[in-house]
Amino acid sequence: MTLLRSLLFAASSGLALAACASPPAESAATPPPATEETPMTCQADKGQWAVGQIATDEIVLRVRADTTSASYRVIAPGMAVTMDYREDRVNLDVDAENRITAVRCG
Repeated sequence: MTLLRSLLFAASSGLALAACASPPAESAATPPPATEETPMTCQADKGQWAVGQIATDEIVLRVRADTTSASYRVIAPGMAVTMDYREDRVNLDVDAENRITAVRCG
């Protein structure tokens, strides 16, 4: 019985240590796998039709799709926004009545 306990202890200890081991390092010569996705880049000119429209969910999502942007922001007057520039984001500036005054990238 003690031999069986010793074997079980050794096996469980080995498994516990294996779980803590670091994964093997990738070779620096191995390039990352290529992706088939085309990067989304904002094309603000394709969303200019929305200037003057009320920024409803439907309009905003259509502008995002038309400008081929991955994300969007609706920016109201006085609203705090980050100053980071993202080429895959479309910004919709709106006035106090939620009417789109500008469509721009960033």
